[in-house]
Amino acid sequence: MKREYIFLLLAIAGLGGTWYYNIQWMLNTGDTSLVDFFAQTGLNLPSKSILADISFVVITFFVWYIPDAIRLKIKYWWILIPLTFLVAIAFSFPLYLYLRERQLRLDKQA
Repeated sequence: MKREYIFLLLAIAGLGGTWYYNIQWMLNTGDTSLVDFFAQTGLNLPSKSILADISFVVITFFVWYIPDAIRLKIKYWWILIPLTFLVAIAFSFPLYLYLRERQLRLDKQA
C-alpha cells in the first residue's frame, strides 16, 4: 500500500476516533457549547497536560505545514487551518501528509 493512502486512512481513523468521543459527550451533557467543552477539558491536571501537549503540536504543525504547502503548491492547503479546530489535529495532520504525498507524486509524474 502506498504511503499516501496510509496517511489518508490515518486521517479517517483520526476523524472517527476523536468524533466518537465528541458525539458521546454531546449525547451525555446538557450544555454542548464550545465554552463548556473547553471548560471540561481543563478539569484536572492530566487533561491540562494533554491540552498543553496538543496545543504545541498544533502550533508546530502550522509553523511547518503552511510554508511547506506554499512551497509545494498544494491546492486548498488553507482549509486545514479551520479543520484542525473544527475536527481535530488527529484528522488534519495526516490529511495534510496525504495531500503532500499526492502532490509529490504528481510533481514526479510531470
